[in-house]
Amino acid sequence: MRKIYGIGETVFDIIFKNGLPQAAKAGGAMLNSTVSLGRIGLPVFFISEYASDNVGNIIDSFLSENGVGTNYVDHFTDGKTKLALAFLNERNDASYTFYQDYPGKRLNINFPVISKDDIILCGSIYAITSEIRKKFMDLITRAKEKDAIVIYDPNFRPTHSFDLETLMPMIIENMQTAKLIRGSDEDFKNIFGANTPDEAWNVVRKYCDCLVYTANSEGVYVRTISYTGRFSVKAIKPLSTIGAGDNFNAGMMAAIFLNQITSGQLDKMGEEGWLKVISMGVDFATNVCLSYENYISLEFAKELKSKKPF
Repeated sequence: MRKIYGIGETVFDIIFKNGLPQAAKAGGAMLNSTVSLGRIGLPVFFISEYASDNVGNIIDSFLSENGVGTNYVDHFTDGKTKLALAFLNERNDASYTFYQDYPGKRLNINFPVISKDDIILCGSIYAITSEIRKKFMDLITRAKEKDAIVIYDPNFRPTHSFDLETLMPMIIENMQTAKLIRGSDEDFKNIFGANTPDEAWNVVRKYCDCLVYTANSEGVYVRTISYTGRFSVKAIKPLSTIGAGDNFNAGMMAAIFLNQITSGQLDKMGEEGWLKVISMGVDFATNVCLSYENYISLEFAKELKSKKPF
């Protein structure tokens, strides 16, 4: 059976609204995605690192309880699990303050053996972090060689723009390794100065054959070497947008897995195939926006499992 992997950082999110804590949750972009996939019973594994401290133990138990394999987590003892304080504004968008204490030797684990059509999600600042860069590239390069589906979400925040010249070669290298790039309108504006889906595609197509461009309420745009389309999103009043993009990714991955879409089919699909992928992405993201959770609700997961042959 094909497997799903997410590689990324682990943080413990403490969410504030009007100066008061609202929730405390295990977080990190790829962790959020893997938990949602675990909740619907898919064979998903998390590749990451966090400490064997009290917070790390909470995260470890939470992942296991939600069906996420932790076989490839570095439970380090020389340091502390990363904390993220998320402050919601009046639109419920978040700004972050981070506290971290990593050991000198990072990702001290044996990586999984990747097979054809496995699905690997990567991205955010973790995918362009110098301390783990070599090990990260070893993994996704092997994944590409095995014809797995590497999905890259740059998730590039304005706070990193000052170092863009240094980071750009790594971002491009990640794009060249990916089978599918999923990014927001803000990502492509921050990285390339692209202000429209077509401007983003004109850059991305040099490196990758599939682009999914999300633009909040304006919709989702798909650009591939064989298809161009736009899909609408649902009109909602979000409680929190934390995890929306991560769970859009999770929904896409679930659709790719459940519809048995292979690496060779992805850039050849038409509207019918992309509708299945994008619709599930929108459903996952919508559900997450209606709570302070970073992942789909257990109720939503149960409903999905009742409809699908998991």
